[in-house]
Amino acid sequence: MLKRNITYRKGFTLLEVMVAMAILAIALVAVFQSQSQSVSMAGRTRFLTTASLLAQGKMAELEATDPKEISSSSGSFSEDFPDYLWRVELTDTAFQYLKKIDVIVTNNRLTANNAYQLELYMFTRK
Repeated sequence: MLKRNITYRKGFTLLEVMVAMAILAIALVAVFQSQSQSVSMAGRTRFLTTASLLAQGKMAELEATDPKEISSSSGSFSEDFPDYLWRVELTDTAFQYLKKIDVIVTNNRLTANNAYQLELYMFTRK
């Protein structure tokens, strides 16, 4: 009887390598997508933080002003925030001595979701 000398080589088959590469590719896509979303959320959070602080500062200025002197206006912030603009809108309400004041802060660089708005209702005597 003939005996064959069969030797098995240790290592991975092509199929095993292909399956491992497919699993690795799926995992990397998920990681890169998560990273992209994190960067996007960080930019949005930075805008909301800056815009809310600027809007609160502008609102504090308006609260310190005589209500009769407040009117609709717009402008830009100092050189510290060159991309941010503010707008004040004054509207009447159903009540005679109550005015609605909107402070809207926008960022010129952002194309979507680039506005932050604060509302204040102020009692004004004539």
